[in-house]
Amino acid sequence: MSASTENEIEQNGSSSSKEAEKPPIEPIRLPTIEEIRGQDIWNNCGVRSVVSGVMGGGLGLFMGLLIGSLDNPIMQDTMTARQQFIYTAKQMGRRSWSSAKTFAVMGLVFSAAECVVEKARAKHDTTNTVVAGCVTGGTMSAKGSDHLVIQKLNARA
Repeated sequence: MSASTENEIEQNGSSSSKEAEKPPIEPIRLPTIEEIRGQDIWNNCGVRSVVSGVMGGGLGLFMGLLIGSLDNPIMQDTMTARQQFIYTAKQMGRRSWSSAKTFAVMGLVFSAAECVVEKARAKHDTTNTVVAGCVTGGTMSAKGSDHLVIQKLNARA
């Protein structure tokens, strides 16, 4: 096509308009004072860690209920239905409390470690998450080994 033909098509509007395909540009909206204060509160490592610990505890509670309900008693053949129900309810309570504590500690430690590393490095990337995971794993394994050390000390006494 020649240049004059293209100009005629553009003037007549018979060609597909490229402007109609572009989405309209919206102005940038600045955050309100309340939004800025909310972000400042959430960026506090203590607040973030406590919230993660509480949420982890809630998740652990439900996970413990689920896993505890699947636990079958050893003497299932000799137990009545009432005894089985009571045993299962107790197991669900024990498992849910134990899982809630474990998940709460994991959430709190992971979130605190990630937040502290992120603020120290002044970067938001996956390295913070990896370091926080290592710290959390080390803390959880040290917590488990403390019980073993105490048991060995009690056995010697």
